Amino acid sequence: MEAVITIDVLRRAGADVAVASVEPGAATVAAAWGVKLAADAQLNDLADAEFDLISLPGGMPGASTFRDCKALEDMVKKHVEKGKLYAAICAAPAVALGTWGLLSGLKATCYPSFMDKLPSEVHAVESRVQIDGKCVTSRGPGTTMEYSVVLVEQLYGKEKAEEVAGPMVMRPQHGVEFSMKELNSTSWNIGETPNILVPIANGTEEMEATMIIDILRRAKANVVVASLEDKLEIVASRKVKMVADVLLDDALKQQYDLILLPGGLGGAEAYAKSDKLMGLIKKQAEANKLYGAICASPAIALEPHGLLKGKKATSYPAMWSKLADQSECKNRVVVDGNLITSQGPGTSMEFSLAIVEKLFGRERALELAKAMLFT
Repeated sequence: MEAVITIDVLRRAGADVAVASVEPGAATVAAAWGVKLAADAQLNDLADAEFDLISLPGGMPGASTFRDCKALEDMVKKHVEKGKLYAAICAAPAVALGTWGLLSGLKATCYPSFMDKLPSEVHAVESRVQIDGKCVTSRGPGTTMEYSVVLVEQLYGKEKAEEVAGPMVMRPQHGVEFSMKELNSTSWNIGETPNILVPIANGTEEMEATMIIDILRRAKANVVVASLEDKLEIVASRKVKMVADVLLDDALKQQYDLILLPGGLGGAEAYAKSDKLMGLIKKQAEANKLYGAICASPAIALEPHGLLKGKKATSYPAMWSKLADQSECKNRVVVDGNLITSQGPGTSMEFSLAIVEKLFGRERALELAKAMLFT
């Protein structure tokens, strides 16, 4: 989540972002919760490149792999010596930057359970995002969107940061528990390991897909990521290369307790054009089984196929006009019986946590929200 959100938000601002693999000889990396990403380059190929920002996502053992990578350490140290912007989130400030001596004398924050690993020369603070000179640090998945917008502001200025933040439907405030608007409440209790299908295609919104997959796997659901393309790797809307677990045809061989469509205009259009996928969701709805969509997908994929008929739903705000019933669309997450819909990148965590609540109960959802710093 931390890697993908940062890449996505910086690219929305117009930055040329190089995603580099620190794994020797491996372009594809498996992130902490099994999301597979294909890097743009190997780190060693970029050793002499100049950057305006180097940002380290968190996650373990990713952060310790950064720490132990001499090439990365040398690269970041040279970058810092030139007075350039550098940043890290979650475990990475303590495990990598702190160990390399790049936080000495600075105010910095990190994931709560790593605060005591920050070297004593660091002024540890509990800010959601901390800026000190050219160094930006932050706490975890739930603070990554703010962290990324701060990086945009540092690189481009406040106006650009606001321009990027606006369309993402970010949370208006923190310190309040997440909620959903629920109508026609039914039980979603389908056991401890629900089988969930998340289709992805070229143009899928990578932040939304990644948050959904990651959070539901944290909750111990079995999530199958299926590619609608003719290969496992897709190029998402902000050019993050995601690698699916299976092709759609193979995914169709099993039954799902829940099918979820991430957004992104290109992705939503691909879903709408896929007879196999839409046929599967129609069967799901007819059997009164669970399905959902976020951002462009409720309006572009579900509505034209009659899958919102008689249901209250929401979607990306610019697409509300495409919904036949707009009476509940101002809610960030709407649950109507066996259907769940939501608005966009900034509501993806709430959407995913609402699903966790419906499947496993509010306590597990709140535990997860706390662990992710979504508070």
